[in-house]
Amino acid sequence: MLFGIEWDTSSHWAFAVSIFPILMKGLLVTLQATVVGFFIAMMLGLVLAALKAARLKLISWPARFITEFIRDTPLLVQLFFLYYVLPEYGIVLPAFMTGALALGLQYSAYMSEVYRAGIESVPMGQSEAARALDLSPRRTFSVIILPQAIPRIIPALGNYLVSIMKDVPLLSVVAVLEMLNVARIIGDRTFNYLIPLSMVGLIYLILTLVAASAIRYLDSRLPKHGIPLK
Repeated sequence: MLFGIEWDTSSHWAFAVSIFPILMKGLLVTLQATVVGFFIAMMLGLVLAALKAARLKLISWPARFITEFIRDTPLLVQLFFLYYVLPEYGIVLPAFMTGALALGLQYSAYMSEVYRAGIESVPMGQSEAARALDLSPRRTFSVIILPQAIPRIIPALGNYLVSIMKDVPLLSVVAVLEMLNVARIIGDRTFNYLIPLSMVGLIYLILTLVAASAIRYLDSRLPKHGIPLK
């Protein structure tokens, strides 16, 4: 029994039906961690990309170093650091928030490079036209450059969204009850690992296919041409 649910292991179908509700609770945690981690990665990745693009080396070099450090260290090391080391300095975060933050930090380094590529793909004429209209650099970036860069990098951002979702099971090491961890607990208590793990694999497959289809649809709907400046 887990969370008050009893399972009938006499038949495979009955067992699968009985564990489905608890797997859905784990799925909810998985989706929440994916969304929060992706949001953190998007925001922090954009900040890192802007800092790395700064002309002042005092700003760009530390941002590049931070990006490389985050990207070149394992996600598990960062997760353990946030969960076990920060409390020694008085910073205690819930397990879920720790996991989502670790995911966001890890993928922000990758997304910063995606943003950089998207920004550099915008024709220089757009920036020159903005300067001719006496727009400030900040306004040029936020109103002219970024809106054109984002549609160009939607597929790459979507791929990282799927990657974050598939990395959520790593949060089980800090006791986050995401879907795969729930399936493992069910297997430990019923000695039947095949069905819960197979169901989790199938659910992940469905989620990945749905996410990929949504990304392709969004990519096809967003314009990628330049914005006319008047």
